[in-house]
Amino acid sequence: MGSTLAQKVWDAHVVRQGGSGEDLLYVDLQLLHEVNTPQAFDALRAAGRTVRRPGLTLGTEDHNTPTLALDRIIADPAGRRQAQLMRENCAQFGIPLHRLGDPGQGIVHVIGPELGLVRPGMTIVCCDSHTTTLGAFGALAFGIGASQVEHVLATQTLGMRPLRNMVVDIPGRLPQGVTAKDLVLALIARIGTAGGQGHIVEYRGEAVDALSMEARMTLCNMTVEAGSRAGMIAPDETTFAYLAQRPGMPQGAAWEAEVAYWRSLRSDDDAVFDRSVTLDASTLSPYVSWGTNPAQAVPLDGRVPAPGDFAGEAERAAAERALSYMDLRPGTAMRDVAVDAVFLGSCTNGRIEDLRAAAEVLRGRRVADGLHMMIVPGSAGVRRQAVDEGLDRVFAEAGADFRAGAGCSMCAALNEDRLRPGQRAASTNNRNFEGRQGKGSRTHIVSPPVAAATAVAGRLAAPADL
Repeated sequence: MGSTLAQKVWDAHVVRQGGSGEDLLYVDLQLLHEVNTPQAFDALRAAGRTVRRPGLTLGTEDHNTPTLALDRIIADPAGRRQAQLMRENCAQFGIPLHRLGDPGQGIVHVIGPELGLVRPGMTIVCCDSHTTTLGAFGALAFGIGASQVEHVLATQTLGMRPLRNMVVDIPGRLPQGVTAKDLVLALIARIGTAGGQGHIVEYRGEAVDALSMEARMTLCNMTVEAGSRAGMIAPDETTFAYLAQRPGMPQGAAWEAEVAYWRSLRSDDDAVFDRSVTLDASTLSPYVSWGTNPAQAVPLDGRVPAPGDFAGEAERAAAERALSYMDLRPGTAMRDVAVDAVFLGSCTNGRIEDLRAAAEVLRGRRVADGLHMMIVPGSAGVRRQAVDEGLDRVFAEAGADFRAGAGCSMCAALNEDRLRPGQRAASTNNRNFEGRQGKGSRTHIVSPPVAAATAVAGRLAAPADL
């Protein structure tokens, strides 16, 4: 019996197999941000341990960082303290850190690939669930907890029980105007927020092959919203072309040897998966969430469902609560839902392709009166590229607020970027839980083109509606 892509990467990193069914895995790269790491360093010091491989660890400031200006002080005392501890801990243990204002600073899941640190076949961990993003490169990447962060810092290994394997086959081509964000929303709406629980998901098929690397990162990013521990895509020519442009890549014969190995990282024809799902890409259209979890989503041309539309008692109860919180009436056309704000950014959709897609819609148009559109680049590098391409001028002429700093911003609402109670937003982030973007906030998850069109229309809309 053949092996899946995930099994190949897992098996290549097993240091020791434990009698309890847990494998000890070698970790190629650990990424850190300021929010979930202070306790790991405290435990490290308490045990008198050092960091085993500082060069295989990288820190960045992203969750609490202000975006209005690079010299702005973090307003929240707890957030300010977290950033200060991050700087002190990285300095003490010799870990490279990208601080606010550094050219390499940004959201941890954005800068990893951008800086050439992520490659096929690697094991990558971070104290953040959306580390699944990096599986787009054929890496096994997942989020871990604070105690696990400490273990990796001290040993460069991590104990884990093997996970089950799930494959999502996506034949067909995405129609014009349909993005990877719509694809993953449609998938989660179908299988639910626990549909991938206990599994590593591999995406494959014609639609996946046609995606850019940035779109593949969007797809893998939201894998965790279906309950999965990791999402992966086998590396191919698109992957190699992207990596060839990254800093620190090997050259000449060394590059060819790497690529030859990377080509072997795909599931064998006779590999057996524990679960299989097929989603025809050609049948999809732009999607938008209506409720308070990513599975509560419908096509943009659909309507708000009624609790009675759901078969299970738990689903009906969840729909009732979501409708009450979101202040929506069943049967309302999604295109009739007006919004107060639009957020473009996050580790899901804060890359240069996302900004380009929004700029294409905004070019020659204006943001609706009374609506605030905030655009926050995923990294300092993304912002520089946007300025080089003149996207900043497009945003300014449209009346959008293109922020100076990079970071998680309104996705996590841990800095000043947050909605007021009762405000409704179309957002390109990954989560729409109650209060996710500010206490009492109401979030509709959308793609970048839909976000931009919504900003112009003042209500949920696709570019074709303008």
